[in-house]
Amino acid sequence: MGAILQITPAAAAELGRQAAVAGTPGLMHLDLQHGHCEKHVIRLQPGHLSGRPIARADGVTLHAPEPQIELLEGLTLDYRSDISGGGFLILSSDQVRCCACGSAFSRN
Repeated sequence: MGAILQITPAAAAELGRQAAVAGTPGLMHLDLQHGHCEKHVIRLQPGHLSGRPIARADGVTLHAPEPQIELLEGLTLDYRSDISGGGFLILSSDQVRCCACGSAFSRN
């Protein structure tokens, strides 16, 4: 499987933790919801809900719905945390415009 989406080590660790806590070790699902600040917002859930694998890192396979895969190509999923909490972020490239929240994006 060639990775459609890159996963940073921090994101892989948090994906693995969330999958294990939910009782679906090694399986996570990413889909896109309609956003307000930008066109798409990422949503992550434990398990393999539908679609096909788009990335694998540190023993976790991330799946996404087939119709959304093209929108995810070339993106990087990161995870940042501090004393006030944490969250998954899309790291921007020149083809992507990200909201300040980090989890919403639009393709240029």
